[in-house]
Amino acid sequence: MQLIENTQSKLDIAIKKLDNGRDLPLPSYGTFQSAGLDLLAAIEAPITIKPGERKLIPSGIAISLPNGYEAQVRPRSGLAIKNGITVLNTPGTIDSDYRGEIMGIMINLGQEPFVFTRGMRFAQLIIAPHCRATLIKVEDLEESSRGENRFGSTGL
Repeated sequence: MQLIENTQSKLDIAIKKLDNGRDLPLPSYGTFQSAGLDLLAAIEAPITIKPGERKLIPSGIAISLPNGYEAQVRPRSGLAIKNGITVLNTPGTIDSDYRGEIMGIMINLGQEPFVFTRGMRFAQLIIAPHCRATLIKVEDLEESSRGENRFGSTGL
């Protein structure tokens, strides 16, 4: 089966390389069908995160998103399963009006210290549309089959 590129879902994003990331490649997709752009650690020296510790990892880039879009900083599954490394505020939301450096709040949920090195892929960036809601105050909500049943009420 031949893959056909979906040109309707392309979006041009302005990106600026910051001083700490000047020599690093721009974020890129690992494969043709990857949803996330790989973010690279724009650090001068290795950063060690001990088990239970969290640290901010800079990417060396800033972006300009169009209104109606957000960028989400998400964990990399390989780092999560092999080392217990994840993004603490998953997903980390980058709003369309933010122009600062994209960073990941990384936490080590593993058993061993983990070392980030310069240029290491530490997280992925997903670009997604979003909408703004208008909240309408009501006295009662429309009935549903689930009602007020909480966590686990639909089974495993």
